[in-house]
Amino acid sequence: MAHWIDVFSPDETGSDGGVIRRDEQTTGARITLEEGGILAPFSITCGVYGWMMHTRCCPNREAADRDFEAMKAELDTIVEQIPRRDAVENGQSEAATAAIHAFVERFP
Repeated sequence: MAHWIDVFSPDETGSDGGVIRRDEQTTGARITLEEGGILAPFSITCGVYGWMMHTRCCPNREAADRDFEAMKAELDTIVEQIPRRDAVENGQSEAATAAIHAFVERFP
């Protein structure tokens, strides 16, 4: 797994209007866990810079923490599939696109 850095700021409001409980980033990706937002009791918002943004809703903290860790591992896989800029310009982004689609299916 890539090296994830904690960027958590206590009592900060997240993009879903909840209180941020966990917030981590690595080269190319970020993932944030919020409590009490407008979507669900807990929500996980994540993204791969320049490629995707996704939110998953969870009913409780236990499920949210479990999914947070599983999603981080999958985000690592996606980041590893991101091609260099010149490869993208030549249409070589199939592996990254497939990894993103699999991620969204696994964590709807």
